[in-house]
Amino acid sequence: MDVRCHAERVVLPTSPPETVACCAPLVRQPLGAADAVALARTLKAVADPARLRLLSLVAAHDGGEACVCDLVDALDLSQPTVSHHLRVLVEAGLLTREKRGVWAYYALVPAALNALAAVLTAPAGGARSRSAC
Repeated sequence: MDVRCHAERVVLPTSPPETVACCAPLVRQPLGAADAVALARTLKAVADPARLRLLSLVAAHDGGEACVCDLVDALDLSQPTVSHHLRVLVEAGLLTREKRGVWAYYALVPAALNALAAVLTAPAGGARSRSAC
């Protein structure tokens, strides 16, 4: 996803949909209250080492998706704990969940990671010029 300064908003695919202002608002302009809540929710979801590992494990898994049963042993956590962390990542819009029979399969949402990266990326050259947008 190519996010440019003239874009008004980047939508993070979450449930319910949340929006985060474009163009690295942490650097370009003050972050509004609603945007701060949405961004904090997403950052809180990835601020856990187990959840970061889960994102990495799902992304690196064959076919780009993984079942809970594929992830439990890799983390040395109980199945309910892994399921909890996966639910948090799904609610943050970073993973999707697809039920197949008794199993749930999880896949990365690349657009959500790209949107998060766009919010945290400093402008080219490190300049804080508002005229760049």
